[in-house]
Parts: sequence; structure tokens; C-alpha cells
Amino acid sequence: LAMVLRKQVNFLGMKFTVLYAPKGPSLDWTNKQTVAETLDFLQALCRKQKAILLKIDPDVLLGRGIPGSEEEQRNPTGLALQLELKQRGWKFSQDQIQYRNTVLIDLRQSEDELLSAMKQKTRYNIRLAAKKGITIRQGNNSELPALYNMYAQTAVRDDFVIRHEDYYLNTWTAFLDAGMAKILVAEVEGQPIAALILFHFNGTSRYMYGMSTELYRDLMPNHLLQWEAMRLSKQMGCHTYDMWGAPDVFDETDSMWGVYRFKQGFNGITARHLGAWDYSPRPLLYKTYTQTLPKLLDVMRRRGKSENQKQVQHD
Repeated sequence: LAMVLRKQVNFLGMKFTVLYAPKGPSLDWTNKQTVAETLDFLQALCRKQKAILLKIDPDVLLGRGIPGSEEEQRNPTGLALQLELKQRGWKFSQDQIQYRNTVLIDLRQSEDELLSAMKQKTRYNIRLAAKKGITIRQGNNSELPALYNMYAQTAVRDDFVIRHEDYYLNTWTAFLDAGMAKILVAEVEGQPIAALILFHFNGTSRYMYGMSTELYRDLMPNHLLQWEAMRLSKQMGCHTYDMWGAPDVFDETDSMWGVYRFKQGFNGITARHLGAWDYSPRPLLYKTYTQTLPKLLDVMRRRGKSENQKQVQHD
């Protein structure tokens, strides 16, 4: 099963097709015949569409734990698929749209067990936030514009690019209305200072979006937000809390290292996935496109950061 998105891109003065199966395909990856038939079909589709490339990023685990550590566990199914893709001529994509790695919390434990497994500093910060008057409540759709503004502030402060407001408002509204998302807001004396949006489906709750202001950051509202998100996820019957995102390279030089250290405090399991892979029946065009793409993305990021800055200044 896979939903394949088709996009027309302008490149070298002409229009070309790019195909993408987000978080797909989804199938029994232990069944070699099914895997072969699915990859054959996708490769044929790419040729039929005369696409520059078809990108997949199936939710297939390569292993758990940091590579080279005592906790590392490798997943034979993921490693076999990685080898199969290489043998078929697929390329590990330079453009990783989804987070390849993440941190998972097992919610089948009791609240006391979850707390006791956390690092001492994390437990301390959770209790500090509550002691200093941080309160957590569920939000609603009417607060989405304010949450977007807070998200834009976060993007400027932490130097990442976000999309236009309509994209998020439409996405958040759709999932909230479908009963597949929850908003949690951290407040001090009724003033919102941080928030997060959870997406939940099929037993897994995902911390998809987090935002905060500059106010009261020393009171550790994000630690308490994460804890209350885990508690809410347990109440909804979820067995896993996905903290959504970990470094591609487990090294302090990675831009996500600081965020990863924060997440490690909750004693989750580092899950490493296959990531995005590209198939192209037009290798020369693909090479030119992928060599040019980073430069285009860099221009788009600079433009996006500038627009984020203008939005925050306007608000």
C-alpha cells in the first residue's frame, strides 16, 4: 500500500515529474515476493511517468540504539531491504523529507515507572515547572492562529524554516476535527508561554509540533508539557510516544544534538530507520538535479527564514 504524490517541477527551463510516497510503501517487509513485486511496480510507474525520480521513505527500522554503542540492536529486515534497494540501483536520498531517526517512549509502563526511568535532571525540571506555577491545559481550534505565531517565533529563535500560515492551520484543523490530534498549552497565570500539538493514530502518539515564547523559559515549561503529553497519550490508550526526530549523525556537531539531549532525558529508545531512497530511470538527469537541488533548497531556506522574521516583527 502506498500513496504516491506527483509533482511538476521546473528544471533546466523545462517541466519534469517528481514522484514521492510519503512514509510508504506499507507492506510486510519480511515477505520477499511482496517486496520484489512492490519495488518492480514502483520502478515501472516511475518509468511510465517519465519522472526524474521516485522517492520512498517506508517506516522500516534499521536498528535501535546509537550505532557502536552497547545498546545497539540491528534489525535484519531493514538491513535486507537496504541491500535490496542498493542492488536494484536505488540511491540513498540527499533530500530526507521526513525525520529518519526518532526517540520512542514505551507507554505500557506505569507513570511511576516512566518517571523513575527518566534522568534525574529531567524529573527535577518536571517538578520544578509544576512547583513554579506552570499549568497545562488542552487547547482548541480557536487558538490555532496564536499557536502559529508562537511557532513562527520559535522558528526564528531556533533558526529553522516553516511554511506559510495556511498550510499549518489547514493541517492542524483537519486532524483536530478528525479526532486525531490534541493541543496542550503551558501557561503562567493564564498566559500561554509554550504549546505542543500531538497527532495520534493506531496506538502511537506523535509530538509533531512544539512552540514557545521567550517568556519564563527558566521555569522549564517544555519538560512539563512533554510529561503531560505522555500522560494524555496513555489515557487515550496509546502504547508508544514518538518524540519525532533525532540526529542523522549521532555526534555533537549535528544540528539536532541539543534537542536530542533534551529527548534523551526522558529515557526513550533511539530508533533508526531506513530513510528516503530514490529510484531514477534517468541517471544523468537525476545526477544533475540532485547536484542542483541543495543550492535551490538553500535559497528557499534563506527566503523562508527572511519571511519568518518579517512575520514575527509584524506581529
